[in-house]
Amino acid sequence: MVKITGYADKISVTPGETIKFMVNSEAGKRYRADIVRVICGDVNPDGPGYREKVIKTPISGSYKSRKQVIHAGSFVEIGASDMLDGLESFTMQAFIWPSTPEKGTQAIISKWRDRDKAGAALIITKENGSAALCIGNGKGKIQVVNTGKPLIAKEWYFVAASYDAKNKTITVIQEPLHGYQTRGDQGTVKRKSIVGKIPRHECPLTMGGYFKKIDRGRTLCGGHYNGKIDSPRIANVALSAAEMVALRTWPVATELGNAVVGAWDFSADIMSTKVTDLSPNHLHGKTVQLPTRAMTGWNWTGDEMNWTNAPEQYGAIHFHDDDIYDAGWEVDFELTIPKNLKSGVYAARLRSGGNEDHIPFAVRAARGKPTAKVLYLMPTASYQAYANEHMNTDSPLGQLVAGRLVELDKFNLFLNERREYGNSCYDTHSDGSGVSYSSRLRPILNMRPKHRMFIGGTESTLWQFNADTHITDWLEAMGFDYDVITDEDLHYEGLSVIEDYNVVISSTHPEYHSKEMWNAMDAYQRRGGRLMYLGANGWYWRIQYHPEVPGVIEVRRNEDGIRTWEARTGEYYHSFSGEYGGLWRRNGRAPQKILGIGFTAQGFDISSYYLRNPDSYKAKVKFIFEGIGKDEKIGDFGLIGGGAAGLELDRADRALGTPPNAYVLASSVEHTDIYRVVCEEMLLNMPGLGGHESELVRADITFHETQNGGAVWSTGSIAWAGSLAHNNYRNNVSRMTKNVLKRFMNPKPF
Repeated sequence: MVKITGYADKISVTPGETIKFMVNSEAGKRYRADIVRVICGDVNPDGPGYREKVIKTPISGSYKSRKQVIHAGSFVEIGASDMLDGLESFTMQAFIWPSTPEKGTQAIISKWRDRDKAGAALIITKENGSAALCIGNGKGKIQVVNTGKPLIAKEWYFVAASYDAKNKTITVIQEPLHGYQTRGDQGTVKRKSIVGKIPRHECPLTMGGYFKKIDRGRTLCGGHYNGKIDSPRIANVALSAAEMVALRTWPVATELGNAVVGAWDFSADIMSTKVTDLSPNHLHGKTVQLPTRAMTGWNWTGDEMNWTNAPEQYGAIHFHDDDIYDAGWEVDFELTIPKNLKSGVYAARLRSGGNEDHIPFAVRAARGKPTAKVLYLMPTASYQAYANEHMNTDSPLGQLVAGRLVELDKFNLFLNERREYGNSCYDTHSDGSGVSYSSRLRPILNMRPKHRMFIGGTESTLWQFNADTHITDWLEAMGFDYDVITDEDLHYEGLSVIEDYNVVISSTHPEYHSKEMWNAMDAYQRRGGRLMYLGANGWYWRIQYHPEVPGVIEVRRNEDGIRTWEARTGEYYHSFSGEYGGLWRRNGRAPQKILGIGFTAQGFDISSYYLRNPDSYKAKVKFIFEGIGKDEKIGDFGLIGGGAAGLELDRADRALGTPPNAYVLASSVEHTDIYRVVCEEMLLNMPGLGGHESELVRADITFHETQNGGAVWSTGSIAWAGSLAHNNYRNNVSRMTKNVLKRFMNPKPF
């Protein structure tokens, strides 16, 4: 079992910058930390073998172990205020869309101190899954009054509760908004209070959870709510049931006047972590652990799909009990990057006894001072999208898509038990809704050398980060100098971070790109830059980074594309930017336009090989095939599925934007029927879409020139890099890649 884990505050650093590391160690009294350069993360003995190089730095040494805990679950926090602390009589109300009302106590609006059970909270009660008011006097007396009518999951309700301090009465109402006859989910109840006076306390007001304690300056909550909350309100008077219903959208109703304590508008500041109070008291707050925003509210009509055009209909926040943005661990050690440290992929290696973890990061060259002609683009946005995925344990289709028994390593097993480490954008939350946000401020245990993933094909079974070390290993073995940057660098710094390099080399699966990243690569090509695309299913999903907080991406899985969940209708636009989400293809920028090829098929059993096409014999591309025979099978070997063409495949398509001057040099053949055409290629489902039958199931190797002497060479397969090291790097996949890289490094026009 995994007993030591960690993460860093940054994913990319330059010489002179400092990176901080946070560690949870349950592996003994002490652990050792070292910085290593990660060269090859593949432990398969049939390949080059695992390779890392220890780098002597000031952080090398022994550290005291300590347990650090992740507290998952999102909520809204409103700071302590006299307006809230002095309430005697009050009304709390909100529109809610509960997604797991049967799951237990869940706080909607809470002014509660859990250590002595003091205060009040509008909740869903564990007794029967209905709306309730919970009050406590801090001296042992607690009273919960509920409607007795179980809420129906994923339906809108208006819920409210009042406490009349003078008459010692509690009123709770639950009004369904769905407009059809049900089993009886409407309820109103009035009871005498047996608790007595509710004491003042300075704990924060919370929504989506109830306050438990402050831990190292961070507010911790329990009773996390699953579902949407819209328009939460508090007044300092006890409204009757009739008044609650009549005035449910106040403060626009003037009848309450100065009785309004807080009226929070979740449709304001959607791109932010801010929560805005419309009342004169300005009891503004913040979201914690990034619940999902830009969600359709109780009043969404369906007439507008873009929240930026009708924000008043997107006044809901979707909370989840497994949301996680920042693990919030304390720093264990930090490293200032030495000025002479070579750019590359590095990791903090943690060891205690037989326990080990790696925390990867990129070291860049100094800004504006490249140390090589070649740049490797580390696809950290894609790593984040897959971060801590649970498909291997949660998906009943895992063995079917892989065509074999699913293999689980120690990381898979650990993540299956420790769900607080968070989800990937391929997972669903505990309430079944899709995971739109993914953060790197937590341990990402599948972004590790030595990790294996079930969809990584046979043989080495690698995917994403670890598969990409086949590229860095090849560059090292071939003696090419190269620098490294990350997706995050490209997003925030744009063209300037790549423009000084002759060649940019992609990873095996650079799937997720923001508009800023897309524009930077397009501009690089237009000014004469050269791209080697050594993978497949790249530039596929559109993402965005949060405009305020670091290290988090958003993806909205819309109506198209290979996806494990689909965004609800009306929720297709990013909350971080207001941009339409989904496939870049559906945003008018199919991958073929920038790469020459785009996603066409996938299968995760065995990989195949390529045969040369007539285009490969033309004079313009002769340099690519130097040393490669006319009838050679290209890549009928490899560590990923046994071939160079496998897992996910890209093809050329003029209709989707493949440039008319592109050469289709070679195409893969003989894929199994585990391989299937991707759904965006189909207008209707039909037989004949497997590898043995459909001509769309293929990978194309292409080359095309761009403006000002630029060029793009694309391999069309995730498995390509897994063939580079075959026969001690003496093979036609390695030879072709080397031919292209040497020519691309030479600025001479084609």
